Amino acid sequence: MANRWWTYQRERFPLFAHSPVIAAFSLSAVSYSALIRGTHHLPAWKPCVVAFASSFLFFLQLRIADEFKDLEEDARYRPYRPVPRGLISLRDLGWLWAGCILVQLALALWLAPRLVVLLLLTWLYLGLMSKEFFARRWLKARPITYMVTHMAIMPLVDLYTTACDWVPTGSVRPPHGLLWFLLVSFFNGMVVEIGRKIRSPQDEETGVETYSFLWGRRNAVMAWWGMLACTAGFAYVAARGIGFARPILFLLLVLFFAAVAVGVYFLQGAVPKRGKFVEAMAGVWSLLMYLSLGFIPMVLQQWGVA
Repeated sequence: MANRWWTYQRERFPLFAHSPVIAAFSLSAVSYSALIRGTHHLPAWKPCVVAFASSFLFFLQLRIADEFKDLEEDARYRPYRPVPRGLISLRDLGWLWAGCILVQLALALWLAPRLVVLLLLTWLYLGLMSKEFFARRWLKARPITYMVTHMAIMPLVDLYTTACDWVPTGSVRPPHGLLWFLLVSFFNGMVVEIGRKIRSPQDEETGVETYSFLWGRRNAVMAWWGMLACTAGFAYVAARGIGFARPILFLLLVLFFAAVAVGVYFLQGAVPKRGKFVEAMAGVWSLLMYLSLGFIPMVLQQWGVA
């Protein structure tokens, strides 16, 4: 059983790949919330632990939801995946989902019981996503609407993660200015989503609707660049709220031009595996952007540098 789960995580939810980005996401969310409230010291360990563990489980639940809603397509077009080939059953994943819920609930009650309200809201949206909002065929025919409705989970997860900072203080509403950080999460989710579904023609799979297949390679890359620009714009505004606008502007410009270079390299020729460079760049972008928007400014302020 342990070997089966280890194989499953390696193929569908690689811990060593996802953990650094989720840690950057959650710690920066908590730090940004503290900074926007006017706090200039590192958050306590307890909110950080709850934020990271809860976020990690939210993203795991997203992967489990994919296994349920994509079962028919996976069985038909991707029989090599763990569930269609019988490595892990949907029953096993259902128990794992239930375990995630129990752990998240226990963490919320441990930190601040009022977090349960936001937890229920996020679970509700996750449940609707797993059912494709009961409009699977309609959404599948509209890729942009499909992506937007699914990426809306990102601000919800982010709201919950930041709440690990502001709810324990007794606040009944998010701090002023947090909306910009939530918008960053929304558009950055699309950066990652589009980036991981851009492929060379040789790497396209039958039945897999990548954005390079739906829109063409050039249009998909341009859409990716557009989402990068939107994310950068909102990140700059969010950074102004914590007095870190100039450093993040410089970083995002460097990252954006690097992403442009990666996109141009991808478009230069229909070479197998080049789409992996776009996916990797999206991951680097997310990691550095989140760190520079919350955790790094907090550490610099703690050290008296900023």
